[in-house]
Amino acid sequence: MKLINKRKVSKWVYLYLILGVSITILPFIWMFLTSIKTYEQAIAIPPILFPKTFHFENYVKIMDKFPFITLYLNTIIVIVFVVIGQLIISSMAAYAFARLYFPGKNILFLLVLSLMMIPSQIFLIPHYNIMISLKSINTIRALILPSLFNAFGVFLLRQFFYEIPKSLDEAATIDGASYFVIYKRILLPLLQPGLVSLSIITALNTWKSLMWPLIVNRDMDKMTLSAGLGLLIGEHTTYYEQVMAGGVVSVFPMLIIFLIFQKYIIQGIANSGIKN
Repeated sequence: MKLINKRKVSKWVYLYLILGVSITILPFIWMFLTSIKTYEQAIAIPPILFPKTFHFENYVKIMDKFPFITLYLNTIIVIVFVVIGQLIISSMAAYAFARLYFPGKNILFLLVLSLMMIPSQIFLIPHYNIMISLKSINTIRALILPSLFNAFGVFLLRQFFYEIPKSLDEAATIDGASYFVIYKRILLPLLQPGLVSLSIITALNTWKSLMWPLIVNRDMDKMTLSAGLGLLIGEHTTYYEQVMAGGVVSVFPMLIIFLIFQKYIIQGIANSGIKN
């Protein structure tokens, strides 16, 4: 058998990686270039890649059209409460599934996992009816309450719990610690990588959430950033250069957060596949 040239293989690997990165970055480059075009250049066929002159006034126009400070504040408020709620609920549920023994535990966990296989759009009408009953339509809390539980968060943190030796639980039990004390004082501090991973993933998903905020809220001062920018799509005419400018403004903060904490996201995704 002929020996495979490792250097040649590595070159092909780097080539595929470069190709993958290029395909991923291309939409962001196109979004930015379109945001500095005129309306005629944005809708031109064949498409114009580089504008002759840069029109940064598109950013000024969208700042005048929308209360970006209010939209940013609403989004941050929703993210903070959703992240805190998911960390508390998901970690407690994951602790129960990973460490406690009770009848029907495996069946109940399979039911939780089955929620990950159901399209989220199916829950829109039930969630809307619940918000009506709670008199929460067109409020900030309507954006928070349906997102406090996440089946993926339970699954992710359960896998992290399995990485922690059970001998710690046994030692704490011998010392007279209760289940809640073991969860709060012993296991939860060791779960920090998983909590950080879930926080970042939840924040990213909440930031880009569009359908539910558009359905449940009507007033601009109650909307999140993505929902507010969705109103840039006109019924008859859409100024694509302004839409792209709004997209750049909305993507930039999350892009920075992702670049800073990307190792935690990768670690969380990798650990979610660990066998128990």
